[in-house]
Amino acid sequence: MLKKICFFSGTRAEYGILKPLLYKIKEEESFKLQFIVSGMHLSCEFGLTYREIEEDGFDIDDKIEILLSSDSAVALCKSMGLGLIGYSEVLNKLKPDMLVVLGDRFEVLVVVEVAMILNIPIVHLSGGEATFGVMDEAIRHSITKMSHLHFTTNENHRKRVIQLGEDPGTVFNYGSLCVDNILNLSLLSKQELEKKLNITFKQKNLLVTFHPVTLEKNTSEKYLNNLFEVLSTFDNIMIIFTKANADIYGRSINKMLEAYVKKMSKNIKLFDSLGSLYYLSLMQYVDAVVGNSSSGIVEAPSFKIGTINIGDRQEGRAQADSIINTKSSKESIRAAFKELYSNSFQEKLKNTKNLYGDGQAAQKITDKLKKYEYRDVLKKKFYKIL
Repeated sequence: MLKKICFFSGTRAEYGILKPLLYKIKEEESFKLQFIVSGMHLSCEFGLTYREIEEDGFDIDDKIEILLSSDSAVALCKSMGLGLIGYSEVLNKLKPDMLVVLGDRFEVLVVVEVAMILNIPIVHLSGGEATFGVMDEAIRHSITKMSHLHFTTNENHRKRVIQLGEDPGTVFNYGSLCVDNILNLSLLSKQELEKKLNITFKQKNLLVTFHPVTLEKNTSEKYLNNLFEVLSTFDNIMIIFTKANADIYGRSINKMLEAYVKKMSKNIKLFDSLGSLYYLSLMQYVDAVVGNSSSGIVEAPSFKIGTINIGDRQEGRAQADSIINTKSSKESIRAAFKELYSNSFQEKLKNTKNLYGDGQAAQKITDKLKKYEYRDVLKKKFYKIL
């Protein structure tokens, strides 16, 4: 009998990471792939990115609308309530043998809660990470405690999952699917990117993504304005912005981005969503990933480019030597750029090593899922470290 494996995705970035594993599962004759999407994928504001999933050849079993047209904390809570209703109906209809989720977003927390109540075994990817500046930290560890099989992205994260009381026999460090993407995608050339994205690369080029720090109130506008002021001092530069996620204060950031790009030169571009192919292809030709996205921590080191990581949103993640951590003040950001373009730092980048795996995560996870005895895993015991 085929194992029905249901994947869930609520954001563009999440899907981009999951893609190599989705392809592997789809190819396996012993699996029946199910796929449900929600959140930002179904929003015009965020680029209707479910269409990318369909263009990649995946059938979507159900689309669950949950997002409200507000980024307040109350609106997010109401979206979670809508998710609870919608996900329960869909999972009860599909009756998967297991649910596969990635990461730490509020949409994932809700679908995992539903699966737990419906007695569906849960496979969690990228648990055990630490991001002290955002509520994702608590959400991620909560998902871990409701999950039954864990695939972490490095050994420190594996140890942290075990520290949370998970049986070591259910926790595997296979690396990040992000590295699989980098090694297996046919990335676009500079000329193709210029044509398809209507950009012109300059002497200096930056890829900027700035997300809200959800455990802080009313700081996003100040921090982003500081970054704008520093960026405005550069000459002969191409700056490519991507919009923030649908988090608390996320829409506020996106409005600021739209206003900034509108008043600046033609050498600045803003995209609702780039998708994994365009985003990773751009990394080949930029000097750095700037902002506070996990992509600067996990993916950028593979391209031996710098990362200017602003604030503490990513504090706690394992980091390569290519990452420059800076505070959110104008002076600190300016100093980080000075370090980025210094000869000594550029020389150091040549020896950068990615700490997140060897690019074989999708195959290793698929092989484990084929052998996984999922029928008797619901009654978990707390693993005690002596």
